[in-house]
Amino acid sequence: MGSTLNGLLGLIILALDIWAIINIIKSNTDTAKKILWVLLVLFLPVIGLIIWALAGPRGNVSL
Repeated sequence: MGSTLNGLLGLIILALDIWAIINIIKSNTDTAKKILWVLLVLFLPVIGLIIWALAGPRGNVSL
């Protein structure tokens, strides 16, 4: 049961990281900042995602 929960949590974090990277790429900020944000999210998946959610660039995503 514990490994199933850990696997599910890992998949959720992976999906959120991919979503964050897509939003970073779609943002209107300059390329250097995009690269730094993507690297932060890739190398620190949980912490980078939290920092991006609080202070990162947002993409032009419409519903």
